[in-house]
Amino acid sequence: MRNQQTLASTVTCSGVGLHSGQSASITLRPAPPDTGIVFVNRSADVDAYLPVSIEHKIPTELCTAIKGNGFQVQTIEHLLAALSGMDIDNAFIEVTATEVPVMDGSAAPFVRLIQSAGIVSQERKQSFLKIMAPIEITDGSKRVRIEPSPTPRITYSIHYDHPLIKTQTYDYDCSVGTFENEIAEARTFGFLQEVQALWARGLGKGGTLDNTVVLSGDGIVNQSGLRFDDEFVRHKILDLIGDFSLLGMPFIGHIVADRSGHALHTRLVQQILSQPDKWVLLNAESSEVTVHSNPYSTSRQPAVALQAS
Repeated sequence: MRNQQTLASTVTCSGVGLHSGQSASITLRPAPPDTGIVFVNRSADVDAYLPVSIEHKIPTELCTAIKGNGFQVQTIEHLLAALSGMDIDNAFIEVTATEVPVMDGSAAPFVRLIQSAGIVSQERKQSFLKIMAPIEITDGSKRVRIEPSPTPRITYSIHYDHPLIKTQTYDYDCSVGTFENEIAEARTFGFLQEVQALWARGLGKGGTLDNTVVLSGDGIVNQSGLRFDDEFVRHKILDLIGDFSLLGMPFIGHIVADRSGHALHTRLVQQILSQPDKWVLLNAESSEVTVHSNPYSTSRQPAVALQAS
């Protein structure tokens, strides 16, 4: 168990949205204990706040998105994975567009951004959701399951009829160092024929060989090659870590995923919170997420309660 953590300073980065192709910037700011991760829209006359929570998730293709309080933001999973992987519990994320910049298609640029800001411990214990009984979601041959474990772990398997992928399985023991070294650098990927189909539908407008690993029939199009032989399954773990941020707190359990994806990841989060008899909270000091009406104010107001049913 540990204390909650936030950023030591404010940092900004810019890029393009993977699907919109539009310019986008994010600014990460420190937040008080029990705030959680909160997106902030500063384009209106009054700041609008959107806590990262499963209750705000909306259906989307090929990414994770949330909506509420008059705005939405999509392709949030890589940024959320970086914050979760680096044990950042409280932060404000100011956004200038409806999509988080894709950067290089991995979480590594966001990890470096967090490291440049610095990380500080806060005087409040972090709650953990500890799984006490298995919960599973299936959809045909796709499945994702979480079961009791003394530590947080992820085992992920993928299967593709491609000579560079075939079957890949990766076991990830959750920790900051392991996330930085083994998961954060893994980039998003797609197949050439699927990428071309997305472009035809007006999606993936910001996708390039600088931010996506593109597979041809028997190899990859990117001249730079792969960062890991099994970069594909590592990126699926990265996505799952980001999607599980919608749980609202770190988990203690073993996630086993096979042919899964964003939709099943977030369905599992929903099922966990709807079955409170299968988990317990450890070191819980508060049951509410709180948000400042002014990020620089010392006054605090209750906002969204964690949903357990």
